[in-house]
Amino acid sequence: MALVIKNLSKTYSNGVQALRNVNLTIPTGMFGLLGPNGAGKSSLMRTLATLQEADTGSIYLDDIDVLREKDAVRRILGYLPQEFGVYSKVAAEDLLDHFAVLKGLYDSKERKATVASLLHKTNLYDMRRKNLGGYSGGMKQRFGIAQALLGNPRLIIVDEPTAGLDPAERNRFHNLLSEIGENIIVVLSTHIVSDVSELCRNMAIINKGQVLLTGDPLAGINKLQGRLWRRAIAKDQLPALQQAQQVISSRLFAGRILVHVVSNGMPGPAYEPVTPSLEDVYFARIAEAEEAPATA
Repeated sequence: MALVIKNLSKTYSNGVQALRNVNLTIPTGMFGLLGPNGAGKSSLMRTLATLQEADTGSIYLDDIDVLREKDAVRRILGYLPQEFGVYSKVAAEDLLDHFAVLKGLYDSKERKATVASLLHKTNLYDMRRKNLGGYSGGMKQRFGIAQALLGNPRLIIVDEPTAGLDPAERNRFHNLLSEIGENIIVVLSTHIVSDVSELCRNMAIINKGQVLLTGDPLAGINKLQGRLWRRAIAKDQLPALQQAQQVISSRLFAGRILVHVVSNGMPGPAYEPVTPSLEDVYFARIAEAEEAPATA
């Protein structure tokens, strides 16, 4: 099973070009779509979820034309949007039962078993009678996944699912996504690099509506091996260094600025080599795209 996106573009009525000739092939398993806020991730997710039209291009889930056969897609789709609202005064079990009816599970015995199974799967069964207004952010996200899993979907889309979660809830959510992503396509859209590095065997980096990099996260990391350097500088040295070197990131550390620089050789005696991470790949690819000349 594969989701194949070809030459997909979308421009909104205000003139913002959210997607620019996007081409991706997404296989079974966890796929990370990584990019900063405003990169076009949510626009792509909404298009995949049949919630908005594309201007040009095509999307196929195996033999299903996603852009034309919307009802067929919705029957096999699970979707957890970035903003997921719940009825705060309704118990989780009751609301999930309601969603199950909307999904076409009309047999009460089958529906009851399905709801119980999903609440167990998302570790919410013991809290099933609690109103959703009393759930933590992480619990609400796990409930969101429970509703997305109704109907045994073949494609699940989750948009920024761990933003705002504490470390313990992020870890629970990661474990849940890893489990459900073994046999179906799960597209994880996020700006949190560690979500992709910990969960995904395949990924894409997107910025300003364009795909900048695709493939195995480890392959991207390996390409930076031996080419990443760091040094600490005073804050007022940063502008000049950015002019002289390919600085991909900088952060304040112990009163100094710690910079990461990409170079085929040691940039100078004050530098030391760094073992690259996916975050470095992310920053490097976005920096390269920013420096590239604009194309017509």
